[in-house]
Parts: sequence; structure tokens; C-alpha cells
Amino acid sequence: MTTAFLEQATASAASSTAPLKALRAAGAAAFARLGFPTTRGEEWKYTNVSFIADASFVEATARAVGTLVDVAVLAPFMFGSAWPTVVFLNGRYAPSLSSLSVLPEGIRVLDLAHASVDEPELLQRHLGVAAPSDRDGFTALNAAFASEGTLVHVAKEMVIDIPVHILHVTNAAGAGMMSHPRHVIVIERHAKASVIESYVALDNVTYFTNTVTEVYVEDGATLHHTRIQREARAASHVGTIEARQGRDSHFLQFTFQTGAQLSRSNVYTVLEGDGCGTTLNGLYMLDGDQHGDHQTRVEHVAPNCFSRELYKGLLDGSSHGVFNGKVFVHPEAQKTDGKQTNNTLLLSEKAQIDTKPQLEIYADDVKCTHGATVGRMDETSLFYLKSRGVGAVLAKQLLMYAFAADVIETIENDSVKDELERMTLVLFTGEKA
Repeated sequence: MTTAFLEQATASAASSTAPLKALRAAGAAAFARLGFPTTRGEEWKYTNVSFIADASFVEATARAVGTLVDVAVLAPFMFGSAWPTVVFLNGRYAPSLSSLSVLPEGIRVLDLAHASVDEPELLQRHLGVAAPSDRDGFTALNAAFASEGTLVHVAKEMVIDIPVHILHVTNAAGAGMMSHPRHVIVIERHAKASVIESYVALDNVTYFTNTVTEVYVEDGATLHHTRIQREARAASHVGTIEARQGRDSHFLQFTFQTGAQLSRSNVYTVLEGDGCGTTLNGLYMLDGDQHGDHQTRVEHVAPNCFSRELYKGLLDGSSHGVFNGKVFVHPEAQKTDGKQTNNTLLLSEKAQIDTKPQLEIYADDVKCTHGATVGRMDETSLFYLKSRGVGAVLAKQLLMYAFAADVIETIENDSVKDELERMTLVLFTGEKA
């Protein structure tokens, strides 16, 4: 119940230390006012979170890390690359599984506990600024419990060629647990970097992940951010990204979602500097009775900025997808160039999608478009492929891949791109590509 969450949040906030103490106190107070969102609100109209609100979860930090897994067990989630990696096991930072001994020059990666000691001023300037505690009930809850997470800081004018990988892993010891990771990514002016967040499960147990990532892309900087959600089917997942962009910056974000029984992805970015741009792309693939919700908001504050957005969905079984994307253009944001598209392919008679791309424009010199399409797999194309000797499974794989290929191809990192292509081909068939 909400009351139980509130009691836990209040107790947790009271036990914290600076600079997290102010954030956690604000989060507990905000959650007391807001509680969990309901379907009466427009932004949560199609997603009922009573399954989370009525459950009883144990805070991750109230437990020991649990049985450590062998590093080799994590290999399938590493994309075949030895990147700097921060691993969280069952909601707790696992230094023995992480690999941060050799970092490229100009980048610092710290878990939140060490960042509070080593970089308190940097953390204080950014923590809770892009993602205020009163954004909604889930952001408030994350703030109230914030203790585990990562600070990624890239110094000005540094170009980092390899990504930093933040990997969250849950195994059987995480059953009945809730975790609230808070990540802060700061890319200073004229720097370029890549960060990958992965959320995966080794066992199909019930748990709740509620994560917030605050992103700061300063003047002239570029960040490629990829978020991959492959939680257990019995899990619930709410993930929020809040970004702030400076002049001539570029934020490229890709969301990939296949896991969890109930999932929600929020991607919000504010274009505050003249001439900056954002590219938001996503692919969601649901099956069975999964429910997956995607919310995006691109806020054009400064003039001469651009935004591009393409989300695609593949829905099978009796799954339910939701897409609600808004482009908001302030009066000062003249010369805005925005484009938003959502395309969904329904693979069964029972799968459904609620989609609502939106434009809210208060400037008169802009170029903005939006659109959505919903359709089923083309039986004529399937028949054509099978008549040419292509098996039914492969024919379905090829058409699914053809639908998803243009959005997957936007991923810059080849290792990540190849893995997501493979998953797209095999997810609904059970066959190896």
C-alpha cells in the first residue's frame, strides 16, 4: 500500500547523509503529497500501477548483496566487449563484479556512495536538478530511497571512444526486493561520450525496479545513451531519463524494451541552448500479457534547435503497448525543427496499442510534424516468402527485422546493434538466428 511505501521512504530519508539527505527528504515529502499515479491522470491513463502500489517490497539496501554470481555468468550481457562496467547485483553496487580499474583519460565513474565523499560539490550541483522530486510519484519515491547509483563525469573537450556500461542484475536472491537507482551523467562542454544502461535478470522472480537517470549535456557536447530493459517477466520496471542540454549540444538516446510484466519508460529532455538537438529512438517488443508504456517529452526552450523521434513496437500475444510523445515548443523557440513518429506492428489478434503523438506549439516560425501508424504483419509478404522456399519461422523473422531495422540501425555502437538485431530476430520465435 502507499502508506507502507511512505513509512519506508520516511525512515530511509531520515537515515541518509549529505549530499543525499536533502534529496531524500524532498522525495519523501513529495511522495507523501503525490502518492502513486492513477489512471485518472492523462499521463497514466492507460497504465494501472496498482500491482506495484498494493505489493509489499523490501528495500534493496535493507538486504545484503546476496550470493555473488560468477563474472562468467554475466558474459551474455556484456556485448562481447571489455568496456568499463559498473555492476549492481540485486540493487546493490557490486565492486567485485565491476571493472573500473582502467578508465580512459578525462572520465570519472563512481558509485553514488563514493561520489558523495569524493565529488560532493559536483553531485550537489546536479543531483535532483534535472529530475525534481515532485515530477511524479515514482520520481519522488526514487529520490526518497536514493543511495545506490552511479556518477559518470566526462571532462571538457574529451572524446571517449568506448562506452561506459552500467549493468543492473537481479537473481533469485532479489525476490521481493525493490531498488531505486539514481544515476547522474555529466558531459562537459565539447566532450563526447557513450553510456549504456542495462537491466537484466538471471531468474524469473518478482521484484520492482524504479530508476532515474539525470543527464547534463553541456555546450557543444555529445552523448550517446542506450537503455536496455530485459527484466524478468515477473518483475515491474519504471525508468525515467531527464536530460538538460546546452548550446550546440546533441543528445542521442535509444530505448530497447522487452522485459517485465509491467514496464514504463519516461524520456524527457529540455533543449535549453541555442542550436542544440535531440534524437530519441526506441524499440519495444512485447509478448504474452506484458504491458509496456513509453512516454517522451521534448521541450524546445531555445531557438534554432531540432528534435527527431522514432519509436517502433512489435506486439504479440495479448500484450498491451502505450506510446505518448509530446513536443512542446516555447514562444522563444523560433526556428524549431521537430519530427516525431510512432509505428507499431501487431502480431496477433489480441495485441493492442494506445498511441498519442502530440505537438504543443507557442512559436510561429517552426517546422514540426508528427504521426503514428498501427498495422498487422502483411500476409501477402509472408505468402510470397514462403512460396519462394523460405520457411514460416524465417519468413516471420525477416519481416519483423525489416520493420525494426531502420530504428536499430540508428545505434552507433556495432556490438550493441548486432545484439539487438539478434534479439529482434529470435524473441517471438524461440529459434536461434
